[in-house]
Amino acid sequence: MKHDTVLITGASSGLGRSLALTLARPGRRLFLGGRNSDRLTDTARQCISRGAAAEIRLCDVTDRLGMEEWVHNTGHLDMVLACAGITGGTRSAPAPDDAPYEPDAQIRRMFETNVQGVLNTVLPALQIMRRQPRADDGMRGRICAISSVAGIVSYPGTPSYSASKAAVDRFMVATGGNMKQAGILMTSVVCGFLNTPMVARNHFPMPGLTDVDNASRRILRGLRRNERRIVFPRWLVAGSRFMDLLPIRLAEAYYNHQPTGAAGSMPEPDLS
Repeated sequence: MKHDTVLITGASSGLGRSLALTLARPGRRLFLGGRNSDRLTDTARQCISRGAAAEIRLCDVTDRLGMEEWVHNTGHLDMVLACAGITGGTRSAPAPDDAPYEPDAQIRRMFETNVQGVLNTVLPALQIMRRQPRADDGMRGRICAISSVAGIVSYPGTPSYSASKAAVDRFMVATGGNMKQAGILMTSVVCGFLNTPMVARNHFPMPGLTDVDNASRRILRGLRRNERRIVFPRWLVAGSRFMDLLPIRLAEAYYNHQPTGAAGSMPEPDLS
């Protein structure tokens, strides 16, 4: 698998940072994007200490023009890893006769970051890769976006997160059916909880919690195998698929009695 030049969003923390460090080695050029200057600089410094060339870009993936400029200015990309994203749940009912809810601002920011942010990364990357010559393995490039097991279910505790991640998965897999003819692999990662700062403040049990470095290795192994959808933990994803087949009232009767993702159990996301 040719991956001498790699672009990663969300590289200042969590999975994006782990993937950057896992990929860092002599002869590899990494383009690292993120919103936190200090953490992004630290990621780049550690990548350089491992022999890689690393360039940073302070950016918000919701900035369409800024993302287009950054991606196009790389010139050539073997791999793109769209890791930037946010999560968030419902708030507790404000009154006894009311219901749990998501603030409008959170819902809009969730879709702007998790869906539009992926498009702002993937679409200019596709433009570059479609003009590139094929490598020895017949591929022009690989693009991977992070979805979630939450995208498989209509979970009352995380409505907009579930919906946004479902959109990412369907877009990557469906578009990939066409792009494979051009030698471009498009992959969706359907994973469970990862031990990243994004979930560290969740106040509920997280079944199947996976070490982020193990997740990085699993993702890269899947990309080497040209997997269109990388799934882990399999038992959690399989169980979620089963739940989505149930009548809505039965699924909700189960979800609404679980501590996982209960109203008020997740920290408020940074909407800035």
